[in-house]
Amino acid sequence: MITLKGQIIKCVGGCYTVEAPDGIYQARARGIFRKNGLKPMAGDWVNLQLEDSAEPLITEIFERKNELIRPPMANLDLALLVVSACEPSPNAFVLDKLISIFESKKIETVLIFTKSDKALIDEFASVYQRIGYRTFTVNNVTGEGCAEIKEYIKGKISAVIGNSGVGKSSLLGHLVPEFDFKTNEISKKLGRGRHTTREVGLFMLKDGGYIADTPGFSTVEISKYGKIASADLAECFVEFVPYLEKCRFKDCRHFKETDCAVKKAVKAGEIAVSRHESYCRLYTETKENENTY
Repeated sequence: MITLKGQIIKCVGGCYTVEAPDGIYQARARGIFRKNGLKPMAGDWVNLQLEDSAEPLITEIFERKNELIRPPMANLDLALLVVSACEPSPNAFVLDKLISIFESKKIETVLIFTKSDKALIDEFASVYQRIGYRTFTVNNVTGEGCAEIKEYIKGKISAVIGNSGVGKSSLLGHLVPEFDFKTNEISKKLGRGRHTTREVGLFMLKDGGYIADTPGFSTVEISKYGKIASADLAECFVEFVPYLEKCRFKDCRHFKETDCAVKKAVKAGEIAVSRHESYCRLYTETKENENTY
């Protein structure tokens, strides 16, 4: 019997594709994982047991540095959030909601603005550039801007995430041309794309690292990606952090309280109004969810 350490690069039902130092294996997982409520995910580091005339078996899942519920992935280095300049138009609340989730999980967020050939996105993008987020702008038709993204994601595990119709498949087609990412035209009636992604798998990049395509979405339910306690939400808005200790009240929610340093920063133009509006809306939503438990 031989035991190898490898990484799951694809999950389809109960079949797992594992990359080990000596090759790729198709494996199944021990039943004990299901009994313990643990399901192997793409990105998991695992121990693989090999025996003569027996199917390879995943016997151990190593501790994850992070994980997502939807899409089910583990050990991500980068969340590549794709936002289109138009069709559909950028939604600040959806974007801020996603960013807060990845901040809570200590996953670096990168913003990729697509369809720059159809509409300008500079003013919207500047809100996030000013607070330190790495941003890229790409032309979906020519692929202009993709070379810089390729260099940035080299050697890392990345997931491409965005709502339906933003051009994720077109982007991936430029980033990983050896794979066929199929997508249909945007539905003008619904304002969203019809995407064929039905599973999460990691695609190997030529220069090292992996990238994952993920199903699109029409709305963002925070419970599908992960939960954030309302008390922790402010720290997931990175530009709020320098002001959090300056509020009059230690338990300030930065919502309706007086002498709130965050609100003062918004009024002074040091924090974008749209970001604070997203925070207030998300705080209310998170608090309501907590009260239902």
